[in-house]
Amino acid sequence: MTPTTDRPVRIAVQLQPQHAPDYGLLRDAVRRSEDAGVDVVFNWDHFFPLYGDPDGAHFECWTMLAAWAEQTERVEIGALVTCNSYRNPDLLADMARTVDHISGGRLILGLGSGWFERDYAEYGYDFGTKGSRLDDLGDSLERIDRRFATLTPPPTRHIPVLLGGGGERKTLKHVARHADIWHSFVDVETYRHKSAVLARHCADAGRDPAEIERSTEIGGAASADDARRSADALLAEGVTLFTVGLNGPDYPLDLVESLVAWRDGR
Repeated sequence: MTPTTDRPVRIAVQLQPQHAPDYGLLRDAVRRSEDAGVDVVFNWDHFFPLYGDPDGAHFECWTMLAAWAEQTERVEIGALVTCNSYRNPDLLADMARTVDHISGGRLILGLGSGWFERDYAEYGYDFGTKGSRLDDLGDSLERIDRRFATLTPPPTRHIPVLLGGGGERKTLKHVARHADIWHSFVDVETYRHKSAVLARHCADAGRDPAEIERSTEIGGAASADDARRSADALLAEGVTLFTVGLNGPDYPLDLVESLVAWRDGR
């Protein structure tokens, strides 16, 4: 597949809702992110920190998204990503529709099959297997589509669905059938291979793969220059949405601001 890069380049920040014992730190980080010119502000959907002190401060995803919908004016918002296992999919569709309205049509519905076993064990969810969780995700995507069609009032727009992951048999098949945005966590060579697999699934589904926006995380770079070089290489492959993950309590925006300047200087 020839990479498609005619979409606008977008910069996102993932404000990881961990290690910020005062919610005001997150509120301030959202404000600073919007002021810095980012296009999307994500959080994540977990109940405990993923790194650092495992029992450190942490806040819940969707309650926070509703607050962000009121706080912000321009940026899109969403979870990177919502765990499919934690909420009834019809309820999740209604939650998403409500946040969509609160935000004036700025929600991205990020979804994944789930993987963090502690969340499941401590909150009483059935962990199942990787395969069963992916099958459940496929069923949920169908139910969410059906529920969106019955809600009154309906969503303000087609709510973009973002799916994360690169599993070649199931995850990318779900992406081909349901996603508006595909988020991956891979290097350039791996991305090129996964993109070719996705193109085959799109052909099976009768869908043009160019309809799907490509997204990845830019993190772990030794410098802002390294991050920009990584973004240039992925952009050449068709990726146009670049996310920087930030940890509490400080949520420093230096790398984000560098990538916003890279975006604006292209």
